[in-house]
Amino acid sequence: MTHQVQIWALIPFVLMLGGIAVFPFIIKEWWEKNSNKLIVSLLLGIPVAAYLFKIGLWGDFEEQMLFEYIPFIMLLGSLFVVTGGLHQTGDVAAKPWINTMIMGAGFAAASFIGTTGAAMLLIRSLLEINKQRKYKVHTVLFFIAIVANCGGVLSPLGDPPLFLLYLKGVKFAWFFTLFKEWLFVGSVLLLLYFIVDMVLYFKYEPKENIHADNTEIEPIRVKGKINILYLIAIIASVAFVNEEYIPAMRADNAPIYIKYLREIILAAIIALSLLTTKKGVRKDNGFTWTPIVEVAVLFIGIFATMTPALLFLKENASMLGFTHPWQFFYGTGSLSSILDNAPTAMAFYSMGSGLPAPAGIDLVAGVEPVILRAIALGAVFFGSMTYIGNGPNFMVKSIAEEHGIKMPSFFGYIFKFSLIVLLPVYIIMQLIFL
Repeated sequence: MTHQVQIWALIPFVLMLGGIAVFPFIIKEWWEKNSNKLIVSLLLGIPVAAYLFKIGLWGDFEEQMLFEYIPFIMLLGSLFVVTGGLHQTGDVAAKPWINTMIMGAGFAAASFIGTTGAAMLLIRSLLEINKQRKYKVHTVLFFIAIVANCGGVLSPLGDPPLFLLYLKGVKFAWFFTLFKEWLFVGSVLLLLYFIVDMVLYFKYEPKENIHADNTEIEPIRVKGKINILYLIAIIASVAFVNEEYIPAMRADNAPIYIKYLREIILAAIIALSLLTTKKGVRKDNGFTWTPIVEVAVLFIGIFATMTPALLFLKENASMLGFTHPWQFFYGTGSLSSILDNAPTAMAFYSMGSGLPAPAGIDLVAGVEPVILRAIALGAVFFGSMTYIGNGPNFMVKSIAEEHGIKMPSFFGYIFKFSLIVLLPVYIIMQLIFL
């Protein structure tokens, strides 16, 4: 016999997300070890598994871990390995239009190679191009917003919360319905960046810096080009190796190699990338396994503790007062900016799927389309509001600081950039489209 999930069962989920947000500041050295992250994940996750087993909801926990966590990690792992095998070298003049073009390319690519992939692929090259410039903090800030977050809206490959929605049954092509919002936010942010960069370049940049930038030129080269083919293979795997095109994958009695066909293909792509990419390319990229291991051990805890939270929100959605798209947009966005945006999106998805279905409207994966749009957009866009809103943010900040760029503090980023630049853009977008 199954029972409703009690509200106290959400405590491990709250503790897990709270730990991710707070531990890097209060026990930094201890938290840097992935083994300690795994300990926290297991200490919080195992009691949740036992509780769900006891009340007859083990099947929901099994579904979460086997058919959502594993595909989630395999996708991130494949994008991490393949983009880690691509390395750009060279230096061109860091004129405002060139910087903006690079930002635009990253914005467009992020939906298909992931925000993490696009950010890691371009940030070192962008910083190398701008090394002669005096003013470049603004470039890193806009890069975090444009490439590491907002660009990833158009496909489930773009950002983790979207891939989780895809696993819930949202079709690959549905994310293209977010094109207008994606284009609006991207265009406005790119225009703002271009204006700021032009003013700094022509009014404040020292002449000797501009001269050095225009004369110290090296041809742009890309190493590890075979990984471009592997990126295309990853996109094709997610788009076509799924239950929509291969119905046998959803059968309960399907063989394991059919149920996990997409993940098997992604594992093969990882192996091929490792075997066919010269080791020097990954060394030049500073490639290590630490970041993806960190994601894997943290999300064991997140997915495990998230299960009762999702069930509770779905069961009690109608009593929580969220009914309008703007509520889901700002609700998802607010939590995504301070917590991880993937579990936040799942929490609000569960809430949306628990609402009464409006008459005459076709639902998307059990949710009203406009509500689902609000959740997806809020999760992705607001991930840029803080350094901890999305995984690539802190990585980009760290790389910039390695290059000698003095980045704003945690609260400096919020008050000097995201609240005065990003939030007004998101509010205008919501007023127009949601």
